[in-house]
Amino acid sequence: MPVADPGTPDARGPFRYLWWTARVQGRMMLIGIGLAIVWWLGQAFVPAALGKAIDALAADDTGRLAEWAGVVLGLGVIQAAAGVLRHRYAVFTWLSAAYRTVQVTTRQATRLGATLPKRLSTGEVVSVGNSDIAHIGNSMDILLRGTGAFVAIVTVTVILLSTSLPLGLIVLIGVPVMAAAVAPLLRPLHKRQHAQRDLQGDLATRASDIVAGLRVLRGIGGEAVFAARYREESQRVRQAGVRVASVESALEGAQILLPGLLIAGVTWLGAHFAMEGQITPGQLVAFYGYAMFLIGPLRTLTEAADRLTKGHVAARRICRILVLEPEISGGTGTAPRNGVLLDGRSGVAVRPGRLTALVTATPEEAAEIADRLGRYAPGEVTLGGVALETLPVAEVRRHILVADNAAMLFTGRLRDELDVRGHAADDDVAAALHAACADDVVEALPDGLEARVAESGREFSGGQRQRLRLARALIADPEILVLVEPTSAVDAHTEARIADRLGKARAGRTTLVCTTSPLVLDRADLVLYVEDGKVRAEGSHRELLRAEPGYASTVIRGEG
Repeated sequence: MPVADPGTPDARGPFRYLWWTARVQGRMMLIGIGLAIVWWLGQAFVPAALGKAIDALAADDTGRLAEWAGVVLGLGVIQAAAGVLRHRYAVFTWLSAAYRTVQVTTRQATRLGATLPKRLSTGEVVSVGNSDIAHIGNSMDILLRGTGAFVAIVTVTVILLSTSLPLGLIVLIGVPVMAAAVAPLLRPLHKRQHAQRDLQGDLATRASDIVAGLRVLRGIGGEAVFAARYREESQRVRQAGVRVASVESALEGAQILLPGLLIAGVTWLGAHFAMEGQITPGQLVAFYGYAMFLIGPLRTLTEAADRLTKGHVAARRICRILVLEPEISGGTGTAPRNGVLLDGRSGVAVRPGRLTALVTATPEEAAEIADRLGRYAPGEVTLGGVALETLPVAEVRRHILVADNAAMLFTGRLRDELDVRGHAADDDVAAALHAACADDVVEALPDGLEARVAESGREFSGGQRQRLRLARALIADPEILVLVEPTSAVDAHTEARIADRLGKARAGRTTLVCTTSPLVLDRADLVLYVEDGKVRAEGSHRELLRAEPGYASTVIRGEG
């Protein structure tokens, strides 16, 4: 585990997802259920064997006593062996269900890309890994013990009916009555658990937002305000948890009270039958043993109702992710190499083999154009005359790489985080680091490229992270590279060196840089100026400074 291919989940509903999870590991589930049945039956037959042994003792039959004592010993051995193997398979099915859920949700998150954060909050996605996978695993685990418990109850009922019809009927009627008595608790439990899950997701989203914007909050004095809001939401989650716990406590009490009443009834009636001579002393002991034994499987059935309810709530959240469809879909066409990348809406044309710079009157316009060119947003974009919407999304990604400042550094070895495809030679990595002026960042690390990157690269400053992201984009060496403000967080001296080296690093490749930096613009082969969503002018940086007042004011404003 985990398996190489988790399969295609059935996300048409929470029950269907749980059934799919059980079905894809059906062989292991069936073996585990078989072992659980053997384990429970090994315990169920012990009272009968003890009763026979007691009757043999009362009859002073040493041979029969030895035989039944051996049966009790054998049943103990069977219980021990089956119990160990049953637990092993239970753990396997728990882990398999949890891993498979993580795999399918992670795969779906990768497939959705930019669509996911638009449709679901961060907390809702994070809660799948925090709690929902455990509930899915628990629902698979309880199926093993629950099925075995049901078989054990049926077996004991048959034994009781064959020995004493009244006692058997008490058990036969009592078990469904107990199940019916517990059922009214399940609906409010389901509803309250669902509300608590939603609140937990909202709270996780609030926490991630606060952590991400902590520096800004401190700068504007809003830290206390957001901390107070977090406390309020945290209290709502706590209150929801208390409401869930109140129903769960009632369910736990019912698991003890109802089987206890059944045991008391069986024991009382069995004692009367023994005193009247209708059953032997050994059978009385066996009946009491059965009554005590039934506590286990009966509690397992109520536990199964609780865990399956929680699993149903978790599966509903998972299905909510799995049923989403990407906003952007692709076709089946193929794209020519070294074609012009053209945004029909703005008129931006990125020509092959050239370093093109894009200046927009507002930063939002540059981000929108970059998203359309990279097929992250719908638009009338063509590559070599072929519409991007007719190409498979994977092929678009192979041709075009958009690198912006929202890109993250992931946890792991720095070399692996920079060379994400794992194909770059050491010289290529070194050249990309040099072009991005990030070689000093690596040299400052004790282990260099072997150093471990912390979550989101938090050990690096903003400028260092930006340079490492630029190096990663250069190492990928795409046919078309779109860079969005790649030098916004570095000082002027570093920016000048990057501007000098970027064109050389991308020689012969197609590159578009969205920027207002005069240092970068002055070294571009062609500069495009966009205002109100349309290309208003194009030429060299110096030509546009003289001929286009809007361009000049935008660049000067960006420089300031």
